[in-house]
Amino acid sequence: MRELLRVASGDAVDLAAVDPRSTPGLPDREVTGEDRKAWARTQVELLGVGLGRQQEMLFAGAKAPAVPAARGPAARRRVLLVLQAMDSGGKDGTIKRVAGAMNPLGLHIRSFGPPTEQELAHDFLWRIRRALPAAGYVGVFNRSHYEDVLVARVESLVPEATWRARYDEINAFERELADDGLTLVKVMLHISHHEQGRRLLARLDDPRKHWKYNPGDVDARARWNDYQAAYAEALSRCDTDAAPWFLVPADRKWYRDWAVAHLLRETFDTVGLGYPAATFDVRRERERLLGTTGPVKVNGR
Repeated sequence: MRELLRVASGDAVDLAAVDPRSTPGLPDREVTGEDRKAWARTQVELLGVGLGRQQEMLFAGAKAPAVPAARGPAARRRVLLVLQAMDSGGKDGTIKRVAGAMNPLGLHIRSFGPPTEQELAHDFLWRIRRALPAAGYVGVFNRSHYEDVLVARVESLVPEATWRARYDEINAFERELADDGLTLVKVMLHISHHEQGRRLLARLDDPRKHWKYNPGDVDARARWNDYQAAYAEALSRCDTDAAPWFLVPADRKWYRDWAVAHLLRETFDTVGLGYPAATFDVRRERERLLGTTGPVKVNGR
């Protein structure tokens, strides 16, 4: 899935050429059966078990007493999932379904809205640096530093020369993070104009969802083409081997969750995780324990 969903590095990204209702990588109906949605949701639950185990290994590697060979970036390993999408694109749902399968004690989730006065007093990466996950943690960003080449560009919040210079700044920043042991998984959840309208209308039609509705979303929707162009350039300019971009068709929520879960699992596989070896004599500690407490039942026996 990492290879299948990665944007074409170095090439211009054409979002219009990617069908938001497509399901790349999904097995055919001989595997899924007729109810592909139910199959995918079951698979996400099963993948969640594996993600939880991999997350635990990541956490254990950072928390175990470090030996000299483990110091350096390897001891500071952490994973950061960056989610970007148009309004109503499914960022919250993805976090709930995918990240929710992991242990919350090892998660660091952060949402980014309009910058505060304090944040505006610093460079655009200042608030991002402060929100990065610690060693051993899985971080999730709901929006990110890319807002500063998306919203800032479309809404003319800064001069063009300023936001254009940020592409190189972002690439250098992400290279720095990778060198320091952080593995980035950058995902754009790609929805259609029609699907966004349907989801916004559903929020208006249900009083229980009015709190999720923002009138400003309609203003941004009116500039759909401008935002699509901004996303396309951000993806093409900031896709690197150190921090690749993945484009996930997201009109079908069940496919979106299945795809992102696979991307995370495959990313964990590239990190080379494992439980750290004991830094003490296990046999000796067992003898000490049994000698001080008497017979100990193991698994109820």
